[in-house]
Amino acid sequence: MSPAPGPRSRALFRRAQRTLVGGVDSPVRAFTSVGGTPIFYARGRGAWLTDVDGARYLDLVGSWGANILGASPPSVVRSVRETAARGLSFGAPSPLEHELGERIRRAAPAIERIRFVSSGTEATMSALRVARGFTGRSRIVKFEGGYHGHSDGLLARAGSGLASAAQPDSAGVPRSIVAETHVLPYNDVPALHAWFERWGTRTAAVIVEPVAANMGVVPPEPGFLAAIGRLCHRSGALSIADEVITGFRLRRGLAAPSLGLTPDLVTLGKIIGGGMPAAAYGGRRDVMETVAPLGPVYQAGTLAGNPVAMAAGIAMLDALTASTYRSLERSGRALERALRETADGAGVAPFTIQRVGSMLGLSFGPGPIRNFADTCGLDRERYARFFHAALDRRIALPPSSFETTFLSTAVGAREIAWARPRFAEAFACVARSGR
Repeated sequence: MSPAPGPRSRALFRRAQRTLVGGVDSPVRAFTSVGGTPIFYARGRGAWLTDVDGARYLDLVGSWGANILGASPPSVVRSVRETAARGLSFGAPSPLEHELGERIRRAAPAIERIRFVSSGTEATMSALRVARGFTGRSRIVKFEGGYHGHSDGLLARAGSGLASAAQPDSAGVPRSIVAETHVLPYNDVPALHAWFERWGTRTAAVIVEPVAANMGVVPPEPGFLAAIGRLCHRSGALSIADEVITGFRLRRGLAAPSLGLTPDLVTLGKIIGGGMPAAAYGGRRDVMETVAPLGPVYQAGTLAGNPVAMAAGIAMLDALTASTYRSLERSGRALERALRETADGAGVAPFTIQRVGSMLGLSFGPGPIRNFADTCGLDRERYARFFHAALDRRIALPPSSFETTFLSTAVGAREIAWARPRFAEAFACVARSGR
């Protein structure tokens, strides 16, 4: 089997670098974390992606979790085509916004009012503005290793101590912007208590991924999310569940309530757009009614509620049933078993898999991983070797050890059986290369 990518992808990347910054429109796509040249895909169907060289890959990225039904699900594609023929964008209300909003409300009772935007970054940025506007406070708490988009106030890393303001995590972000952002360790309830004892009455909101998915897959420990809700309620702060990834991924609706947190505000994305650019924020009616035009918190968007994206989201949500999640759980267990057994067979250790439903974090290092600090000792070079060995065998994994492997309903027993010997070969390559 020829190494991936092929000559056409390589040529396209060289050409793209003369126009696009770094040849890509999102940094992780450049394969910076794993090395090599990115693959340019031409089409996708179900569990499979086909690149510009004609090679087919088993898709275990799923457009970073958006493609829960696989690539190009017929019902979604049909709805997009029909809607696009009637109008791509109006810049005015359309019935589809209301219809998708109603579906989300029925599946997620915590969302009493909702506002659609075009990206997860817009959703989290707007939710923080709403929280500050509603509470009249400015301080925000996030957790180390959590990713909430690339707005300036959330591109922050931990300072030197509990009371220290966060430091900018990107060039171009002034210290003054992140001065009101504070970063705590994920799954650390004592740190939460210490923060709220000192700063609770000045805190506008705590934003958290119910299952952290940007430092591998890190589930919340029992009591962690409940402590966030309890402390926020006691101090008058708002809890924000960032469910851009987990919303409709683990069940039909939100993940946070089943894990101990009924949030005041929620952000959604990925799956609710059906593969199109769409996201949302919503929550308690009294909080959301501070948003213009009803209240003083301003937020707007030319393409917000775009009818084509709304149609895709409606078709996607209509296809998600209880059996969808049972199927994803079965496939998740089967893929986890295949990976563990092939790693063991190749003598590759330590190798850690952390799985929540159809989300898997793959790490070459000891587990369990409970926070960002635990990820620092993981072997990223071994992951890069495994990634490329799998890619050469036509399995597409996320091109970063920090990112999540996502399953779709199109990946079933047959696809996992196909992948199993290829995983075995990829682990054997890792074993031969040593540490």
